[in-house]
Amino acid sequence: MRLSRPLVSGLALALALSLPAGAAFAQRAVSGDLQQEMTPAQFKAAGLDKLSATELAALNDWLQGKVAAETQKATAAVAGGTGAAALAQAREEGRQEVITKNRGFLDFGSKDPIESTIAGEFTGFGKGRHYVLANGQEWEQTESTELRVRKDSPKVKIKPGLMGVWYLQVDGYNTMPKVRRVK
Repeated sequence: MRLSRPLVSGLALALALSLPAGAAFAQRAVSGDLQQEMTPAQFKAAGLDKLSATELAALNDWLQGKVAAETQKATAAVAGGTGAAALAQAREEGRQEVITKNRGFLDFGSKDPIESTIAGEFTGFGKGRHYVLANGQEWEQTESTELRVRKDSPKVKIKPGLMGVWYLQVDGYNTMPKVRRVK
């Protein structure tokens, strides 16, 4: 009887990936033969009871070698290549999250505008007004530019200027007062 490659590979990989104690556990898990590791019902259901003693010993040797090889590959992946790439990707995602959360408070060198919508009704521009965006940011107008209009949840762009200045533009209007992020 021949065990399918995905079944054996999956078993070996599952054992190997239970890191950090994976290597020790994997070696312990198949230290004996399959007959000792499985219940009699499992052994019979897998058809292993039909193998001769020599065939069963060859299967046990092969499985132990496969588990050791998969454990070594998984350990190397976590310690080096794949693990390092995953760590670098997680680090970059975290960096991007910090940049996104703190844009407007700190300058990250990006000239891209912040795009969102105003949460609720927009009643125009006026010095000292606060604008709460759908992305959770809150901005305060710092200059006396005025515009009288009523719009429900309009799209906005907050564009960076020179020396840490930001300008708020409401979709459909050219007026862009200076604003500063307060939350």
